[in-house]
Amino acid sequence: MADKRDYYDVLGVEKGANAEDVKKSYRKLARQYHPDVNKAPDAEEKFKEVKEAYDVLSDDQKRARYDQFGHQDPSAGFGGGGADFSGGGFGDIFDMFFGGGGNRRDPNAPQRGNDLQYTMTIEFKEAVFGKETDIQIPRTETCDTCHGNGAKPGTKVDTCSLCRGTGQQEVAQNTPFGRVVNRRACTGCGGRGKIIKERCGTCSGNGQVKRQRKIHVKIPAGVDEGSQLRVTGEGESGVRGGPSGDLYIVLRVKSHDFFEREGDDIYCEIPLTFTQAALGDEIEIPTLSEKVKLKVPAGTQTGTYFRLKGKGVPKLRGYGQGDQQVKVTVVTPTQLTDDQKDLLRELSSKNGESTHEQHGSIFDRMKRAILGD
Repeated sequence: MADKRDYYDVLGVEKGANAEDVKKSYRKLARQYHPDVNKAPDAEEKFKEVKEAYDVLSDDQKRARYDQFGHQDPSAGFGGGGADFSGGGFGDIFDMFFGGGGNRRDPNAPQRGNDLQYTMTIEFKEAVFGKETDIQIPRTETCDTCHGNGAKPGTKVDTCSLCRGTGQQEVAQNTPFGRVVNRRACTGCGGRGKIIKERCGTCSGNGQVKRQRKIHVKIPAGVDEGSQLRVTGEGESGVRGGPSGDLYIVLRVKSHDFFEREGDDIYCEIPLTFTQAALGDEIEIPTLSEKVKLKVPAGTQTGTYFRLKGKGVPKLRGYGQGDQQVKVTVVTPTQLTDDQKDLLRELSSKNGESTHEQHGSIFDRMKRAILGD
């Protein structure tokens, strides 16, 4: 008994620590020293020591006697319940406190492969009209040499004698919550249920290998930034005959120099000369697929929008297309000759306009707003 450490020191708590602090410290130390997690040579002994201390300090009666007699309690030892590790591990306590417990799946059952994600960048018009292309992705596939069993061709795969092919071992232990029987991965076969004496030289016994695989991808018309495509069965290969996972392609779309997109509609901006806006004109407008004629009526103001029906993006889920919205901007000439200026003044005079009076009235209104008149 003389070599036993004080239970409070073992758990790193004060003598007056409450039950919650004791439990919190135990959970932390149990996780730290659990032999399934910590491979240090002394991890198992430290784990037993931590558990023994917790068994006593978490029980009010045992704790009271320990506080009175220490390790010299004449009525009973504080051995922690005499665990039966017939299966060779501590999986029950670890499972109970950290999310496991109960039966595990059959290690020899087919298992679905992992899904994969691939990010692809495409051009603006490729998102609008769609495209077909090939991509290269790294993924895990079933080994062609051993066909997934991990053994060298021509050699035998034996059933594990320790777990008899189940991949699991039973562990029974007395805990503060009663006697618990749980299952953990077999230490003899690592949970596989099989023993491979001669491993496959291609996959080193894993049954799977990493490869670059070319995948043909069809991108539908109308996709947008952040769209996600699912390619069924092109993820990683399944295990023991299980189905392959899926490939998810996330799309990034480059911007365009002229067009902008909002949903299924396309927006662009077209400059008009002063004369075109005043007198009207028929102008040529670029769309995503062709050039079309647009009639601009006389007196068009800057900022006016014109709609080109059906010239937008094909609807990804449904029929038809969005529209193209054309915004016109009247460009004011900045380098006029004297003759051009005289013509504009003459036009203004014939229209009964007074440039100075008009500007003056604007300034007058602004001045009154500032001064509060």
